[in-house]
Amino acid sequence: MIVAAARITLLIPDNNSLKGKRQVVRSLIEKVRHRFGIAIAEVDSHDLWQRAEIGLAVVGNDETLLTKTVDRVMHFMENQHLAEIIDSQLELVHLER
Repeated sequence: MIVAAARITLLIPDNNSLKGKRQVVRSLIEKVRHRFGIAIAEVDSHDLWQRAEIGLAVVGNDETLLTKTVDRVMHFMENQHLAEIIDSQLELVHLER
């Protein structure tokens, strides 16, 4: 079993309140969950208005497929034009029996 865990840093440039940030983050998270059925949540930078840290996880048995899935999620997020991805990290964890 392989777990792909990603941390994505978003910039929300035109935002000027925590309420506006929450709306953008909630919208992106709901759209990604609905479209891809993966685990996703805001994990850091909770008090910053124009920045959000999103964590996501996907489980499978093919590294290539997992990497492509994370890439598709990031591409989908950017195509929503709600925020810009300014950084991302991906880690693949192999769990043996």
